[in-house]
Amino acid sequence: MSKTYVIEMKNCAFFARHGVFDQEEFLGQRFFVDVEMEVEPGDALETDNIESTVHYGEVFQVVEKIVTGTRRYLIEALAFEIAKTICRQFAQVRRTKITVRKPAAPVPGILDYVQVTVEHSC
Repeated sequence: MSKTYVIEMKNCAFFARHGVFDQEEFLGQRFFVDVEMEVEPGDALETDNIESTVHYGEVFQVVEKIVTGTRRYLIEALAFEIAKTICRQFAQVRRTKITVRKPAAPVPGILDYVQVTVEHSC
């Protein structure tokens, strides 16, 4: 039986310029990202060796590069790009679940944020 464990990174904050409207690109805003990764442990659980697991500091840098990089109109496209890239770059990851929150979504009403979650099997 194969065992796995989950690494979660919550509320990673970035300033970026995603959105459909021109003012979203011009002004920019904060985006928050949650990353959940189901990981095949190898021998990390027994050896306590960082080389045997997924280094979440490196994952953060990957997420940051994507979020602060190319503008996307849809946060769901942004979440999917993050999920696919994590799967490509970290061989031990078996599944990703990425949530992107946009607190200053341009809607005609009051809300805390708009949030999209994408799950991707590696």
